[in-house]
Amino acid sequence: MGSKIEGRIEGRLASARASGGCQRQGQKKQSSRGLSEAVVQVARLAAPLLAKAMASKLLRAVILGPPGSGKGTVCQRIAQNFGLQHLSSGHFLRENIKANTEVGDMAKQYIEKGLLVPDHVITRLMMSELENRRDQHWLLDGFPRTLVQAEALDRICDLDLVITLNIPFETLKDRLSRRWIHPPSGRVYNLDFNPPHVHGIDDVTGEPLVQQEDDKPEAVAARLRQYKDVAKPVIELYKSRGVLHQFSGTETNKIWPYVYTLLSNKITPIQSKEAY
Repeated sequence: MGSKIEGRIEGRLASARASGGCQRQGQKKQSSRGLSEAVVQVARLAAPLLAKAMASKLLRAVILGPPGSGKGTVCQRIAQNFGLQHLSSGHFLRENIKANTEVGDMAKQYIEKGLLVPDHVITRLMMSELENRRDQHWLLDGFPRTLVQAEALDRICDLDLVITLNIPFETLKDRLSRRWIHPPSGRVYNLDFNPPHVHGIDDVTGEPLVQQEDDKPEAVAARLRQYKDVAKPVIELYKSRGVLHQFSGTETNKIWPYVYTLLSNKITPIQSKEAY
């Protein structure tokens, strides 16, 4: 009788131990599952910050300046000397319009009416292009133009430097009045310091050059005033962040050595001397 009771007690104890073991195992599995879910959640929240931190290791630069300030020339020299990708909003607009993309068709509707492409369209275009260049050094030209665009750019990266070209009004007026362009490619010529080989003809395609209506003297003053009004808050934003570098002068060749020195302190040149 005693042995039977002892046997039943032992059986219950064994069952209880087995049950407790299963319960603890279940708790471990549940705990492990909860931990995994927490890790996934943290990773999901941290991903944008990590991407932004990784992007900060690459040089992110912007060049600002009114029409006729020589931005295009400076950008070409920076790309040649330092290997930065020159990302021109005007170039991307032309490419998208030519390819009849959705954003290109949206932009075309405004351009054909003589209107500026609105913030939401140009921002959508540039965000897409930048997404494809997350692992490259780059220099933005023509974007951001407005505070809204600058704030959109700020959400995806931290800029290392912003170059702004401060050129006297009379110099800009003279340059623009002497400027001719090849609309399909966006190539710009100046009859004084960058003339085409044949007057009025594009060097590459042999197609005719045109002078834009807003490059004509009567339109230049209004165009420059408009740029100043829109660019001022953008310049103030980057100045407050300590990334703005202003260069003043009337000749690009005299401004360039200072720009070269600035970039040399940020990234190693790929050429041993300043290319002109």
